[in-house]
Amino acid sequence: MRVWVDLTNSPHVLVLRPLIELMRADGHDVEVTARDFAQTLELCERFGIEHTAIGRHRGGRLAGKALGLASRSLALARWARGRRFDVAIGHGSNDLSVAAALLRVPSATAFDYEWAAAQHHVNCRLARVVMVPDAIPPERLDRYGARGKVRGYAGLKEEYYLADFEPDPAVLTELGIDRGRPLVVVRTPPEVSLYHRFENPLFRRVLERLAAGEAHAVVLPRTAAQREEIVRLGDFTVPDRAVDAQSLVAYADLVVSAGGTMNREAVALGTPVFTTFEGRLGAVDEALLREGRLRKLDDPGQIEVERRQANGGLRVRRDPRELVRLLLAASEP
Repeated sequence: MRVWVDLTNSPHVLVLRPLIELMRADGHDVEVTARDFAQTLELCERFGIEHTAIGRHRGGRLAGKALGLASRSLALARWARGRRFDVAIGHGSNDLSVAAALLRVPSATAFDYEWAAAQHHVNCRLARVVMVPDAIPPERLDRYGARGKVRGYAGLKEEYYLADFEPDPAVLTELGIDRGRPLVVVRTPPEVSLYHRFENPLFRRVLERLAAGEAHAVVLPRTAAQREEIVRLGDFTVPDRAVDAQSLVAYADLVVSAGGTMNREAVALGTPVFTTFEGRLGAVDEALLREGRLRKLDDPGQIEVERRQANGGLRVRRDPRELVRLLLAASEP
């Protein structure tokens, strides 16, 4: 089978990397396109994922996103025309959904946050399969045109793509981490996302709290502008390129993140984690909060960083072949 995979954001490289490897191992011919945004292209290089770079992010404004969707979708369609793909797979990639529809290629989309309405109104209507965690009630997706298309999977997507992961201590040396101090890993808010359009004052207070503490704080920005601001705020370690963030999370004593993926990576790896996300909570995070696997940070004073014991017994690993099966079902009539 000829499979087309599109990567539009840094986390998608992590999610789809093991699926690409499994599909190729099973004899499928997989071609990958990738968008120049955040660390997407860097991570493709880091994981040795052969890809064709097409398009770039057009900013956080609605008009820019619409222009980006139109221009990149057409560029993808031009690239894919004549390649005779049997199925197209993306993780919330509207560009792929539109391009595949133009070429009459059946597509599958995946996501784990149901309130990104602008995105889902496009990809759910055009895709043949909509793959989500089974924590998300299918009826929440009906308004996006997903009725009858939803395929649910157990647990977190991070438990699948981290199933074969073992942390590498080289990242600690690479970043000059002082192992005599507790390690806190911090992820910035997704400020360019339409579902997170406001500033996050709590997150800034978190940085001020950590700047005055005894912990060694590594802050992972999403954009160059975020990096410049964080460097001005305090004595943080701020990588200027893509690093092995999963190993950092595995070795951390605490994770504080305003996004979603790193929160759930911490949960999957057994690392204590606070969320500062101020948007509407999705069903996955609602479940994790109920279970106590994720904690909501309301006041930076809640942060107490202590060295912790190894967390291997808290990890959850799931077989990613289940996700491959669900996504490839889009090729079936």
